[in-house]
Amino acid sequence: NYKVYDIGVMVNCETILEKAKEYNVDVIGLSGLITPSLDEMVDVAKQMSKLGYKQPLLIGGATTSKMHTAVKISPNYFTPEHPVIHVLDASRSVTVVSNLLNHNKEEFVEDLLEEYDELREDYYAGLEDRYFLTHDKAKEQKYVIDFDAHPPSPTPNKLGVTIIDNVSLEDVVPYIDWNPFFQTWELRGRYPNRGYPKIFKDEAVGNEAKKLFGDAQDLMKKIIADKSMWLKGVVGQFAANRSECGEDVEIYADEEARSTGTPMHRFCMLRQQAEKESDDPYLSQADFIAPRGYKDHMGMFAVSCFGCDALVQKYEAENDDYNKIMSQALADRFVEAFAEYLHRDIRTNLWGYAADEKLDEADLLKIKYDGIRPAPGYPSQPDHTEKTTMWEAIKAKELAGIELSDSLSMMPAASVSALVFAHPKSQYFAVGEIGKDQVTDYAGRKKYEMEKMERWLSPILNYERD
Repeated sequence: NYKVYDIGVMVNCETILEKAKEYNVDVIGLSGLITPSLDEMVDVAKQMSKLGYKQPLLIGGATTSKMHTAVKISPNYFTPEHPVIHVLDASRSVTVVSNLLNHNKEEFVEDLLEEYDELREDYYAGLEDRYFLTHDKAKEQKYVIDFDAHPPSPTPNKLGVTIIDNVSLEDVVPYIDWNPFFQTWELRGRYPNRGYPKIFKDEAVGNEAKKLFGDAQDLMKKIIADKSMWLKGVVGQFAANRSECGEDVEIYADEEARSTGTPMHRFCMLRQQAEKESDDPYLSQADFIAPRGYKDHMGMFAVSCFGCDALVQKYEAENDDYNKIMSQALADRFVEAFAEYLHRDIRTNLWGYAADEKLDEADLLKIKYDGIRPAPGYPSQPDHTEKTTMWEAIKAKELAGIELSDSLSMMPAASVSALVFAHPKSQYFAVGEIGKDQVTDYAGRKKYEMEKMERWLSPILNYERD
């Protein structure tokens, strides 16, 4: 029995607060999908405090956490009258709002305040126990591939930029991973019935999961039949070498440009610095590309599922929230499957470094192939600004209609981008937190002002910004 005003995505602070006043709301909710949203949430909390707002502030979304809320957002706004509350998923928001608006509010908020105080204490105590190598020391202990013993993959069959506009929804359906679909709807089976298709056997949610999956299949067939969604993307494959400093990857327009040392773009990478208890190296994606003197290459792609926005508007006009959410969930599944399909085509055809690969779809989802496809903004390279370099290199906006917002979210929302490393010794990893010495060096390599660089890297800094 709550009226919810959805004012859209990528809305600035001023508009959020204006709309809150216009609608005279009881509670304000913020959702963040990518890391730049975290800083925006802190700014909203500061502005709400400065302007005298009294509404409780709910924080949620994929990129948020209770710890970040307690440490970074809560101190800027939390009072017994208007708390700041991290909500794990959308289904919990009703319970949280009920607690805020009934006679139990004081006790509920008191417990929250105590919990967040403890989280902050744990966080700052943990900072004292952590050790980090200097950036120079981490570079000395980098991951070393013997490119003589394990040479770079062969030259791609198709160099340069390729538009991908001939892949149908039917083509990618076998590549769909249905597990995130059930997570979208907050359906989770209990062991041993976790995950698809075992979830259908779960006593608690099995029947509901079956019905939901059946509805998804019906809508998917309809979308495929009427072509209300479609796929398009762009792939780039370029001559590449590790930069002289060893921390970046430079790509070249052709072999002549490589031979003269004139790169067309530089992809800046980040290196692990948190001290390890083992002799394991301190990884950077730059380690997976051979230095100058070798003929190495790097790929990249951006893909989208188009048509979802129009379908969402249609269902909104019909007050059909169920099919609206279902359409968005299917668009996400289609584009993730498209990325899986395309990565296979890169390995076996466009690049061809694994032309004889014989893996079924289940093996693909378990990542049993050679090479990796890490995305900018994710653990192996947690800097969203690197998307701008990729967009310039492959002309994703011009050739495929995939745009970047001011906060570097991809539009349409159902989009995936990634770098493609072919070497069998390349691997996924998490950069983790990094020190000010690396941030300073990184900002210099990217030609960014330090303040701007720190803002984009805020979630992974091992120090407090000035």
